[in-house]
Amino acid sequence: MKKLVKKLEICFIAASITLFAGTAATATTASAKTIAAADRVKGWVAHHPLHYKHNSNGIHPNAVSTVYSPAQIKKAYGIDQLSKTGAGQTIALIEAYGSPTITSDLNTFDQQFGLPSANIEVAYPGGKPKKDEGWALEIALDVEWAHALAPSAKIMVVAAKSASITNLLAAEDYATSHGATVVSNSWGGAEFSTESSYNSHFNHTGITYLASSGDNGSGSSWPASSPNVVAVGGTTLNLTSAGQYGSESAWSGSGGATSTYESRPSYQSGWTSIVGAKRGIPDVSFDADPNTGVYVYSSTKDNGQSGWFQVGGTSFSAPAWGALIALANEGRTQSLSSAQVLSTVYNTAGTTGSSGYTANYHDIQTGSNGYAAAAGYDLVTGIGSPIADKIVPALSLTK
Repeated sequence: MKKLVKKLEICFIAASITLFAGTAATATTASAKTIAAADRVKGWVAHHPLHYKHNSNGIHPNAVSTVYSPAQIKKAYGIDQLSKTGAGQTIALIEAYGSPTITSDLNTFDQQFGLPSANIEVAYPGGKPKKDEGWALEIALDVEWAHALAPSAKIMVVAAKSASITNLLAAEDYATSHGATVVSNSWGGAEFSTESSYNSHFNHTGITYLASSGDNGSGSSWPASSPNVVAVGGTTLNLTSAGQYGSESAWSGSGGATSTYESRPSYQSGWTSIVGAKRGIPDVSFDADPNTGVYVYSSTKDNGQSGWFQVGGTSFSAPAWGALIALANEGRTQSLSSAQVLSTVYNTAGTTGSSGYTANYHDIQTGSNGYAAAAGYDLVTGIGSPIADKIVPALSLTK
């Protein structure tokens, strides 16, 4: 993997592109998409997943003890203790290029894990794009797991015509104006000096926007750095022999840092000792380590391989938290905005070790992405990962 990472660094220099890349030793997962860095916005290009591990060519996956099914993820985080399913909600997934097989792939995934049929809509606001194999795997990850964790929510795949920042934000705006209540973005890129002028794309009443914090260890990225976005980092999740939550540590690939350009938002005022005067990312976290990855099915070939894959990265943790927001929205008169979610996340946590913190979150205190995880908020796992049967009801009651 070190050789692979070094090769990617060389490619970065040659192409002037910043990528989210997984850093786990057994390579292997699709990771969050990234847009090229620099203030040259027109030059930004989002890239397909760089790391994954093929599992099986067949319609059934091979059993691997550290690759998790929907039932295992739900049990680990307490999602199985909730009666909510995301009914009445629309989770929009902003992607580039689309996948020609996503509907049939989702059906295969659902049949394998005994999930109900999904209500899925695929939109091409800029016109039907060309096929891209890597993005197809990313889309399969996002769609299958958003549906797995919020099975009654409508899934809206908004496929941008290309991976440019212009087309991706056009897709963002389409989701905003077409009924999305949650919008998840498994892509991001290096910050740039004029980024705040784009933050309005993520600021709308009744819609929560989320973004992956990155897969290349310590460092800030946009739009995760936007104060209007719930930034989601990554952990390594270990289960007990009985399938219960065992432990979590910070995933070394989880993006996280203080923003170069965004000022500290009011909801982080309790953590000035960590973030100083700048916006800190991530806000929260979820399983993302490629080595404790999840099953994904895609029949669109990626490097000649199709079928079942082992996938990880903050590409998974962002839509997973998006599904939790959809669950919290169920039954509310108005769905939550990003500002409401962020305020509740930090207010509920309060201070390190408080009853609100320990009741609602797993406070990750081991591991590092360059920044060390520690008690309370940190720049690798944020506040921590969810105890879903506690934090989802708390979010539901947010005013």
